[in-house]
Amino acid sequence: MDILPYGRQSIDASDLQAITESIQSGWLTTGPKVDEFEEAFADRVGAKHAVAVCNATAALHLAMLVAEIGPGDRVITSPNTFLASANCAAFVGATPDFCDIDPVTYNLDPAKLAADWKSDTRGVVAVDYAGQTADMVAISKIARQHGAVVIEDACHGVGGQFEHQARHHKIGGHSWADITTFSFHPVKTMTCGEGGMLVTDNDQYAQRARRLRSHGMVREPENFRGLGEGGKNTGDTALDEQGPWYYEMHDLGFNYRITDFQCALGLSQLSRLDSFLNRRREIVAAYNDAFASNDWIRTPGLRNERDRDLTSWHLYTIMVDFERLGVTRSSMMKSLRAKRVGTQVLYIPVHLQPWYQSTFGYRAGKCPIAEQYYRQCLSLPLFPEMSDADVQLVIESMLEVTNPK
Repeated sequence: MDILPYGRQSIDASDLQAITESIQSGWLTTGPKVDEFEEAFADRVGAKHAVAVCNATAALHLAMLVAEIGPGDRVITSPNTFLASANCAAFVGATPDFCDIDPVTYNLDPAKLAADWKSDTRGVVAVDYAGQTADMVAISKIARQHGAVVIEDACHGVGGQFEHQARHHKIGGHSWADITTFSFHPVKTMTCGEGGMLVTDNDQYAQRARRLRSHGMVREPENFRGLGEGGKNTGDTALDEQGPWYYEMHDLGFNYRITDFQCALGLSQLSRLDSFLNRRREIVAAYNDAFASNDWIRTPGLRNERDRDLTSWHLYTIMVDFERLGVTRSSMMKSLRAKRVGTQVLYIPVHLQPWYQSTFGYRAGKCPIAEQYYRQCLSLPLFPEMSDADVQLVIESMLEVTNPK
């Protein structure tokens, strides 16, 4: 039985042709398509720099490093996110911390952020849950008055925008984030198979991210320091010769590079992004209309209703009152699967994960709204290749399983 998943990539003949041509060009690892993809993506989101990496977790890790966040620093993020949004702070020895979410958008709540602010907070990772932007204007105002770095985790938000003061602002290209990260995982709005992007207008951040993604190596002669003490020559002609093979390691970096054929796929997908977004918005509108009068389902809310057709809608997450219905979430998911409808739970509050409890002492009750959200959330299928019949199947199945007997 073919099950409709909650998310799935869209690959067509143009994507396959792009990949094939890239592989046949002779470039498999880093090559010209990486630069081309970075330039095209930066132009699309309106950012000065885009740095492509192997996945979005790598992009988040690099964001911490280039912002010079480390031991003794605290980084606040949303508990309603994938593990990487918080783990990136732990990777650099900082303390990941959590602020509760807004009950309408399920994004980090600026009022709670301000109230919970601690003196050692050096960064905020604001997650765009389901594709809807966090309140970046309010979040940046709070963070910057304390000198903290603002990182927008837009892994759900490729191609999204939001309205502020009657203007549309692109995710990745606005001034309220210092760094923005994106994901190209197969269930995201567009895909490279795997892959991520760090975008910024900060020249130093971009330069350091490029160096750190490739082992901290420097190949530009004007930046060489030499192998001798203090960057001087050693006095040994063979050691001091800086021929075409020569490189220097200036930082402890990583192998976070992305392949050329992945970026060829990314370029092809980027050319189709608007069609992906339009279809997602059509499906969301159909779901909202169908579930509007259902007492057991709460459809996704928006901070600003004018953002409905600007949001990228990576996920369609509803709230279901399982307790009042007298069913468990597991039993409902099983019933839906029997009708060919796959669902998912996104996300388990990160602060309740065993490692975070044992390492930092976080406990239930720290983020009560996120914990209540988790009790009732359910994500329905949403991807561009869903047919109208698929959408209708999801609607009819949901209405049936939420019909009290």
